[in-house]
Amino acid sequence: MNKFLLIGLGNIGDEYRHTRHNIGFDVVSAFVLRHGGFFKSDRLADMAEVKWKGKLFVCIKPTTYVNLSGKSFKYWLDKEKLELSSTLTIVDELALPLSKLRLRGSGSDGGHNGLRDIQLTLGTEQYPKLRFGIGNNYPKGMQADFVLGRWRPEEIPIVEKKIAACCEIIESFAAAGLERAMNMANSMSFE
Repeated sequence: MNKFLLIGLGNIGDEYRHTRHNIGFDVVSAFVLRHGGFFKSDRLADMAEVKWKGKLFVCIKPTTYVNLSGKSFKYWLDKEKLELSSTLTIVDELALPLSKLRLRGSGSDGGHNGLRDIQLTLGTEQYPKLRFGIGNNYPKGMQADFVLGRWRPEEIPIVEKKIAACCEIIESFAAAGLERAMNMANSMSFE
């Protein structure tokens, strides 16, 4: 059985629930729900295992806070004895508009503290990332408030469509490989 590690980045605690910064948690939660799984508290993460078409997904939401995501990522990568190419990290992305997703097999942290910590911990940026565009529609000096803020009511329908699309992209990544999933993800646009 092919095995994959899904890492959704986010912060623990009710004050962060369903904020832009927690979209990684929301995508992984939606994927687990779609496949009838459930999360349990485990080492350094809330973890769920789901099976789909002969594939096993170990889905984690690190409990280390975003800025220390590398510790949880590395623990689960080693525990599950996986290659980095069998992982997919889902993360919020300021540099992409809300209408876009971007999947790449490698790439810099782009200023994202969670990705920076993972990169420092792993010693490489060569691991797949699914970036969920959150836009950058905030006044100067208000980036942290924007990222840690909740979606505006008019954004929610787009966010829900994108979360559903992310679940399909994860399935494509596992079933058809990175290139096919990239073609799918990177051509999508949400209005």
